[in-house]
Amino acid sequence: MPLRWLRFLRRRTLTGARVVVYTRQNCPLCDEAIDFLTRERERLGFQLTLVDVDSSAALRELHGNCVPVVEVEGQVRFRGHVNPVLWRRLVTVLER
Repeated sequence: MPLRWLRFLRRRTLTGARVVVYTRQNCPLCDEAIDFLTRERERLGFQLTLVDVDSSAALRELHGNCVPVVEVEGQVRFRGHVNPVLWRRLVTVLER
């Protein structure tokens, strides 16, 4: 079997990676993003932190009504919707 195929056989993990979701209550898109990222966390092992933007005036001003906002390793990657295809591409890059 060629060596390039070995990377597909190993279990992918993002242990130590930090994902932050800026969210608020009663937000269907936030619930969708949290459900998706919770499943991905179980599969990949990254740290997932949820932050309610309404807990702080500064966060409320920064994000306004544009939630959820998903930050991966300190960089905003998604706003309003987590695209599974783009997420998987990002995961592939982070694994390297």
